[in-house]
Amino acid sequence: MEAPPGFTKNFKAKEVCRLKKSLYGLKQSPRAWFGRFTLAMKRYGFQQSNSDHTLFLKRRGKLVTCLIIYVDDMIITGNDEEEMQKLKANLFTEFEMKDLGRLKYFLGIEVLRSKQGIFICQKKYDLLAETGMIDCKPADTPMMANQKLFMEEKAELADKERYQRLVGKLIYLSHTRPDIAYVVGVVSQFMHQPQVAHMEAVWRIIRYLKGTTGYGVLFQPNKHLEIEAYIDADWAGDKGDRRSTSGVLYFGWWEFGHVEEQETKSCSLIQCRS
Repeated sequence: MEAPPGFTKNFKAKEVCRLKKSLYGLKQSPRAWFGRFTLAMKRYGFQQSNSDHTLFLKRRGKLVTCLIIYVDDMIITGNDEEEMQKLKANLFTEFEMKDLGRLKYFLGIEVLRSKQGIFICQKKYDLLAETGMIDCKPADTPMMANQKLFMEEKAELADKERYQRLVGKLIYLSHTRPDIAYVVGVVSQFMHQPQVAHMEAVWRIIRYLKGTTGYGVLFQPNKHLEIEAYIDADWAGDKGDRRSTSGVLYFGWWEFGHVEEQETKSCSLIQCRS
């Protein structure tokens, strides 16, 4: 870092500047900002989650308030309306912030509400336009039936950087697209040295997205508290190392019909200016 204008002549050997406040754009700025934000949240009585450090929780009996932050965008939700209003007031006093209202769009994920429930999708996360495949022929399935991908000897290699970039985008898209979760997990195994056959599998996934752009996840209200789990596995199905692949699928239902209106009203997006 160079000294500000007017100070360079007064510097002696081995002297440096000491910053009393982190400057925007420096490498340590995100760490300094999150550290200050964490201290403020703990001062308000919130606990930082051990599994996700960007998640803060506060419970009062059966009432809970949640805040999750990404850089300077955050979501506040829960069933404690009083605590959420108090949290917003404290944050607006501590930081320069703007309330964007009810959650509609966050990090590429669109949130829609209806009488059927809450629907999340990534419709605006358009890979077709980026890859120039808007006019491609849609595929019926994300992967050909009984297809086994593995590392073939002396096979033609694909563009590694492009492959990694496309698979990375598909991994993020699979957050709201469980129908492509398995095949994305398969193609992500060859990031270190992708071959043409692996790239063809990626193109097929993108062609499948062409006909399923409106797909997403619907969270429906239910009047029971039950969890169902499904598990399946193949036996030595990997042609490369003869390993088995197993998968687990959980369905969880919770009774939120009586708090649906309250939850949808109190889930809001906050933006902080740094």
